[in-house]
Amino acid sequence: MQIESGFLMPQRQYTIFMIGAGGIVEAAHLPAYRKAGWEVGGIYDLQADRARLLAEMFSIPAVFETLPALVTAAGAGVVFDVAVPATELPGVIRQLPDGATVLMQKPMGTTIAEAQLIRDLCREKKLLAAVNFQMKFIPAMIAARNLIASGAIGTLHDMEIRMNIYHPWHLWKFLYGIPRMEMLYHSIHYVDMLKSFFGLPQKVYARTLKHPLMKELASTRSVILLDYGDLIKAHINTNHGHDFGLKHQESFVKFEGTAGAIKTTLGLNIDYPNGVPDSFEYVIREEGKDPEWKSVTFPGQWFPDAFIASMAELLCYAEGSSDKLMNHFENAYQTMAIVEAAYQSNETGGTTVAYQQ
Repeated sequence: MQIESGFLMPQRQYTIFMIGAGGIVEAAHLPAYRKAGWEVGGIYDLQADRARLLAEMFSIPAVFETLPALVTAAGAGVVFDVAVPATELPGVIRQLPDGATVLMQKPMGTTIAEAQLIRDLCREKKLLAAVNFQMKFIPAMIAARNLIASGAIGTLHDMEIRMNIYHPWHLWKFLYGIPRMEMLYHSIHYVDMLKSFFGLPQKVYARTLKHPLMKELASTRSVILLDYGDLIKAHINTNHGHDFGLKHQESFVKFEGTAGAIKTTLGLNIDYPNGVPDSFEYVIREEGKDPEWKSVTFPGQWFPDAFIASMAELLCYAEGSSDKLMNHFENAYQTMAIVEAAYQSNETGGTTVAYQQ
């Protein structure tokens, strides 16, 4: 069976202007654009030395001292890639030209109120804007979506996302001391993934927890269940504190249908940022035969290939060669609403057990 993991690329050339020069820009955005052969026309960051460093590393021709200077120099017909802290997004968006094409790094604010403000600004300024929930574009995830759409595994009714890993949170200093962490900055990817397959859930049940050796972080472990009624199970289970070697670390997405199943390993999360290879296995039940799992290898991985695909989807939509934009800001706002509901569920708590004496 042929299983495709490819995606559409834009037909015309776009120039990208980078707003932000943090770690994710260095590790994923700029390597993705270089691999895709896209021009980056300039870069700006509040920390000018970071912008200059990345400009030198990736041969970016212009470093701007202010955001207005970048916007003026960019002109029309370009793409703004905004990778700034979530709280800074509204201020940046206000300074972008009306009607601009924009890709924002996730999350879309830190609360539903901030997400609504960002959504309303995008509407008011008539921006063609997307939020970079790029996990949907990992080659193995594209392959899984194509295999499921073909009907090969029957009706999808169960998705499990499991992360039992050791994550080096110290690489992101801004995460320390903030009131929301794991679900907002990590599991939000998985929430968005489940939503992309099953749509909007009826309810959300969630609990997010600290780790006894990482008390400076608001939370590092979460269990999230999206409620789609009696026939669909969709849940997320994350533990970022498994500091006991790689043997039992897990990072997978499992899909079960009425006629088959898929299990993919997201290798980047294991031994991050070094990672291990991704894997993709599937099984299709055949009458009179024992189930046989088959492995498939796809070119590419989460970093940087999913970042190429996420930007490519926006560019194809902008030029009119595709009518699909899964990361549209309106869609991203729905993901933020689910995460907000997860935090509300966490604060409300479970049902008290009535023990009889």
